[in-house]
Amino acid sequence: MNYDSVIMEPMQIGKRTFDFSGRTIVMGILNVTPDSFSDGGKYLSAEGAFARAMEMIEQGADIIDVGGESTRPSGVYGENRKISTDEELDRVLPVIERIVNASDTVVSIDTTKSIVAEAALNAGASIVNDISGLKFDERIADVAAKLGAALVVMHIQGTPETMQQNPVYGDVVAEVKEGLRLSAEKAKHAGVKNIIIDPGIGFGKNLEHNLTLLKNLREFQKLGYPLLIGTSRKGFIGTILNAPVDDRLEGTAASVAVSIMNGANIIRVHDIKEMKRIASVVDAIRLI
Repeated sequence: MNYDSVIMEPMQIGKRTFDFSGRTIVMGILNVTPDSFSDGGKYLSAEGAFARAMEMIEQGADIIDVGGESTRPSGVYGENRKISTDEELDRVLPVIERIVNASDTVVSIDTTKSIVAEAALNAGASIVNDISGLKFDERIADVAAKLGAALVVMHIQGTPETMQQNPVYGDVVAEVKEGLRLSAEKAKHAGVKNIIIDPGIGFGKNLEHNLTLLKNLREFQKLGYPLLIGTSRKGFIGTILNAPVDDRLEGTAASVAVSIMNGANIIRVHDIKEMKRIASVVDAIRLI
């Protein structure tokens, strides 16, 4: 099969149909955690998280990605605290239910636990965003298939606790691409119909790895799945600019623009208003 000629069909997710041949889809990040690297602690209450979700929707978010457990690199912003399934459920379910009841916006659950994924989907979420690419809990694919959800499979080398301890690749593009192919095949074998891939910028990659992946995103398009990219406020931008996490807006903007021009279909971001505008301008250029 010649993946260069693959045309992705529109994807029905929840109440929305996404046409990946058109404008870039914006996924807003909503971390209901005390310890995420950028917005940890800001939206701990269900009321605060819901208000932020409504703000992001007003600013143009197509998807709200709700996460209840931090996956930041250990040792960079302090140590991660692993939480129980019950604690994760207590954080995310009230927020998901309120968003779903108040809007038609698609909700995604950012989790590596099948129990959390299933409860979130039953609460109204339509996407499972698994940063492990089914490495940590393969049953996530079965849950997504059973409940008709879309599944994002991301590439990670190691675990959040170890991933930034000297990650090594022979050929980062080829190895990440093969890892994503295997994760997608596993999902497909489980019966998942709607699969999205994410090369996992910052997840077991150093500066050179991240830049190489962003420069070569067209290679991942050849797998034939919609491509999600998350660069927002990440460490490689801080390294380039020597900037703290709350001063990486311009760097994020540059990486988002490059990602879209190089084939990203979905951008996962914190700053909805700004990145939506950037995506609109880049889309106008690339779609003319």
